[in-house]
Amino acid sequence: MKRRNFIRLVGGIAAIWPFVARGQQPERMRRIGALIGTAANDAEGQARIAAFLQGLQELHWMVGRNARVDIRWTAGNPADTRKYAAELVALMPDVILASGTSVLRPLLEATHTVPVVFTVVADPVGGGFVESLARPGANVTGFTPFEYGIGGKWLELLKEIAPGVTRAAVFRDPSIATGIGLFGAIQSVASSLGVEVSARCWRD
Repeated sequence: MKRRNFIRLVGGIAAIWPFVARGQQPERMRRIGALIGTAANDAEGQARIAAFLQGLQELHWMVGRNARVDIRWTAGNPADTRKYAAELVALMPDVILASGTSVLRPLLEATHTVPVVFTVVADPVGGGFVESLARPGANVTGFTPFEYGIGGKWLELLKEIAPGVTRAAVFRDPSIATGIGLFGAIQSVASSLGVEVSARCWRD
């Protein structure tokens, strides 16, 4: 995800945070947790956090003045992810940013009350994180990098490239729950394109 797009997401996040709506006391210190699925020295992860902090500043949330940000980096380690999720929840923040699919489930298992806003989660409905995109429910909401309909566009593009294709396989990792919505979108256009679609799974 490009840096400017992440900044736009920050604007959307801030707009839905409860403490922003109550922002009539600008000097009151608000606590924000951030659980990031990359390593601390990962360039993309650092760029996202920099964009996040820049977005906060543009919305007049200044770290050290009226906001405190506690960041935890998991480097994709499941044990560390669970540990840091619990740590952040124990700090009783006003909201927690979850960057990446791998960190979202442990956070939702750790708290049912602290608001959690996710980014870079490909299929939050298929993954069981939200009830629907329109009404996420519970204490979680966020942003997906693309909408499910793009799955159908992929099949249409394949048909344009190779008009004679009548059968297509979609490969998925069975250990990852996300992707159900995208596969459904592909299936929804398959018959109109004259293509039989089947799912195939692989393991590492």
